[in-house]
Amino acid sequence: MSETHATIAPGAPVFPPGRYGRRRNPGRRRPVLRALLVAVLLAAMGLVAAKLYNQYGDPEYRAEVITYTGITDSRVVVDFRVTLPPGGSATCLLRARAHDGAEVGHTEVVVNAEPGARHATVRHEVPTSARPFIGEVLRCRPAG
Repeated sequence: MSETHATIAPGAPVFPPGRYGRRRNPGRRRPVLRALLVAVLLAAMGLVAAKLYNQYGDPEYRAEVITYTGITDSRVVVDFRVTLPPGGSATCLLRARAHDGAEVGHTEVVVNAEPGARHATVRHEVPTSARPFIGEVLRCRPAG
């Protein structure tokens, strides 16, 4: 027969004394430590986001392909428009791809805007090692 105590609530488990070690108090938590860890995590995520934005994203340098023409076995001509800071310059990476998606050529071109102008339209030839299917602008970044 098991031993029952009047101070134990009905339905609560009864453990033999000394058998399972010391039980923890259920109310002991560290909210300050948890808040500090969350703050450090958010700060680290903010630093990573800022680094990635500076490295890969600059909304002042946008390029859009107008057309790609002059497709031969060794080249494609890409017409594109670049949005720049007024009077600024950018280095744009152009790429030509074959029908199966393989890159068959790439080149960098420096684009300069007229003083006070925010846009520059450029036509540039991309030399290729095989017949291209498409010409595209991968990215533009500040020249330098």
